[in-house]
Amino acid sequence: MDVAKESAMEGNVELVTIYEISKILSSSLDLHKTIREVLNVLSSHLKMSRGMVSLVQESGELQVVGASGLSEEEIRRGRFQIGEGVTGKIMKTGLSAVVPDVAKEPLFLNRTGSRNLEKDSVVSFIGVPIKVGRDTIGVISVDRELDGQPQNFQGDTRFLTMVANLIGQTVRLYRSVANERQQLMMEKSRLQKELQGKFKLDNVIGQSKVMQEVFAEVHQAAPGKSTVLLRGESGTGKEVIARAIHYLSSRKDKPFVKVNCAALSETLLESELFGHEKGSFTGATQDRKGRFELANGGTLFLDEIGDISPAFQTKLLRVLQEREFERVGGAKPIKVDIRLITATNRNLEEAVEKGDFRADLYYRINVVSIFLPPLRERREDIPSLVEHFLEKFNRENEKKISISPDALKVMLECYWPGNVRELENCVERTMTMTRGNLIREVDLPCQQNKCFSLTLKSFGSPGRPVIPIRTHEEPEEESREEPSSFASERDRLIWAMEQCGWVQAKAARLLKLTSRQMGYALQKHRIEIKKF
Repeated sequence: MDVAKESAMEGNVELVTIYEISKILSSSLDLHKTIREVLNVLSSHLKMSRGMVSLVQESGELQVVGASGLSEEEIRRGRFQIGEGVTGKIMKTGLSAVVPDVAKEPLFLNRTGSRNLEKDSVVSFIGVPIKVGRDTIGVISVDRELDGQPQNFQGDTRFLTMVANLIGQTVRLYRSVANERQQLMMEKSRLQKELQGKFKLDNVIGQSKVMQEVFAEVHQAAPGKSTVLLRGESGTGKEVIARAIHYLSSRKDKPFVKVNCAALSETLLESELFGHEKGSFTGATQDRKGRFELANGGTLFLDEIGDISPAFQTKLLRVLQEREFERVGGAKPIKVDIRLITATNRNLEEAVEKGDFRADLYYRINVVSIFLPPLRERREDIPSLVEHFLEKFNRENEKKISISPDALKVMLECYWPGNVRELENCVERTMTMTRGNLIREVDLPCQQNKCFSLTLKSFGSPGRPVIPIRTHEEPEEESREEPSSFASERDRLIWAMEQCGWVQAKAARLLKLTSRQMGYALQKHRIEIKKF
């Protein structure tokens, strides 16, 4: 092949490579991902191995942010001070550098340890500064293993300079967007604090309209002495609200005592609440105060009160009416001054109709009723909750993990049957298992068919088929066969929800609708979301 044709072919390859790189850099604002893909293209098209892009960090250190042909451990070792080694020198001077044989260059540090300098083959190194205007912000470098053929280092340097210019513009755009997003988040935070006004509670996050209504009710009810009943699904934060009522009341300096009624048998619950006398039963070696006595002057919080037995309901009713009781095995009446807060996730009205819950006890505890909305009805609070859980995890584990907009969008569309408690669990589990400092969409358990809610639904719903959990190696199901006809649009919506385990976002994709369209359709046809 003559020199002219060979030169033309090389020019075509470089042109195609630049075109592919420009498409990659404009396709996403995930900087680490795009840089990695750019280096993979260089390796594939131009046989440039072990590519690295290093950028200056806030600490002033030069650090590898993307690489091809290197392990994660080798990437972590890729740190340089300005002026240190060949890479640091390129950064300091802003000039390109070529090392024909890295084994013979004393300035070449091989900091990543990715090159075997004792091999027979000769490895050359080409490094080019990444600039934004006149400022050098990083270095792009590649290796070439010489095969005895003459090398066009000048052409490689010129081509890498073009790539470096494209990367520099992308980094500038990325940082500009990141700064704007940070400013918007700060402004949002400021406005949210203003909107909260006086209706805010310590340790409770909620800027949504429904939570602001809850806060207003808490502030209204807290100063009084009335018994409060907190209603809501499991995981909505009933205990946190109970504590807020206590600390906003005149009893804030007195004890706040809590009891989970569902966790104890009837006998144990009686002893736990009322206490016992010495010798009243086997093992009662001394007098013991119950929770009513311990809470005297303060607040007693009875969680899951809807689960107590009918027999114990009678005993509890007498205490609430008379404000006195006897310890187990005792005969001396004990008077107490407490404020009672109860909570349940059960439908007490239905339980009263069935005879499972005493009507007179229901009226006794249902003086002031506050309903805590499920997380799916206050989705605008999810970003703030996620940010709070991220900050908490980072502080406790000395990490700096953040979340991408795409991952947060997925969380906004989830159903969250376990509410805030499930959201916190999901964030903590994802942060623990994420490699790196950014949670991406693919890192979320629901994107790997490892969502606990869906798994529990699959194995715990009688009469419904178990939904298999797909492994990484199995191809994702592209579509489900839709029946040719339905009796109504409502039946079609229900079919899609059942196919997707009642996950609204998945059902929307199955029907080729947006999440908003799906939500509107479910409301329009009054389809109640199944709770698992």
